[in-house]
Amino acid sequence: MSRLAAVAFFVVAAAVASPARAQTFPDHPIKVISGYPPGGPSDTAARLATQGLYAQLGQNVLVENVTGAGGRIGARAVARAAPDGYTLALGGTNDNAVTPALYKNLDYDPVKDFVPVAAVATDSQVMVVNPAVPVHTLAELVQYAKDHPGKLSSGSSIGIAPHLLLEYFRVRTGTDIVFVPYKGAAPAVADLLGNQIQINVTTKAVLLPHILAGRLRALAVTTDKRWPELPDVPTFRESGYDGFPALLWFGLFAPAGTPAGVIAKVNAAENAHLKLPETQAAVANLGLEAQPLSPQEFGAVMSEQVQLWDKVAREARVRLD
Repeated sequence: MSRLAAVAFFVVAAAVASPARAQTFPDHPIKVISGYPPGGPSDTAARLATQGLYAQLGQNVLVENVTGAGGRIGARAVARAAPDGYTLALGGTNDNAVTPALYKNLDYDPVKDFVPVAAVATDSQVMVVNPAVPVHTLAELVQYAKDHPGKLSSGSSIGIAPHLLLEYFRVRTGTDIVFVPYKGAAPAVADLLGNQIQINVTTKAVLLPHILAGRLRALAVTTDKRWPELPDVPTFRESGYDGFPALLWFGLFAPAGTPAGVIAKVNAAENAHLKLPETQAAVANLGLEAQPLSPQEFGAVMSEQVQLWDKVAREARVRLD
């Protein structure tokens, strides 16, 4: 099956229905699996999502961190779970778009084995350097890297969006920047602050506090417009580098075959919570943006994400099998 045909599953898979099962749902606790450790953007989005489901459905909703392999262990657990709505994944760009772009021989399918249920939030990314690096723009970074081949290093977890963006930047600029793998964003940022690595790309929620405190220097943001918090920092496009994906999406996914009525009920509960002014304010304080969408709208977004990140992976020449 072609990639274009495969991504169509995101839009049509929710058509499976079982009205009787939907009428009684939920009659026991729901589990949301996050494939990443506590404290990161995915875990934050998972806990945001569970707050909404608990508030609207009146049933206990638990977050379970099933970590390892760049989120793939947790995703596999949901792909193999019963399609009844009681086991959901906090997925999105990393798990359902970057993973299929990088790994072609997994024992589950990151696209066809899941049904989009509800978008939760988006996050954007920023490229930063340790202030010891004498650059203030992307152009200066590229020139410095070319003048000092192999001296600069970057780092992130393997197989997620920041990893792919760092490699994409290296290839697009023709620079010799060493990539260092990490188990998570926290240790990578710790080494960045200590100048053991010099460059990083990751999310607003993770890096903005360090930028505002002067511990890191921001060079460019991935969004189409400048961040209000960093009005003097240009976008990648303004800096002469288009084609860099703008947003990371987080959302709830169910195993393929989950009844459409169950999906609709979870979606309605999540969206009702995300539309509350107090929820939107709380989400903004986390550096995220709430994104209430229908399952079909979220499926269309994820189809675009799959194609976008596949293009980036091919141009960056990154495969991890």
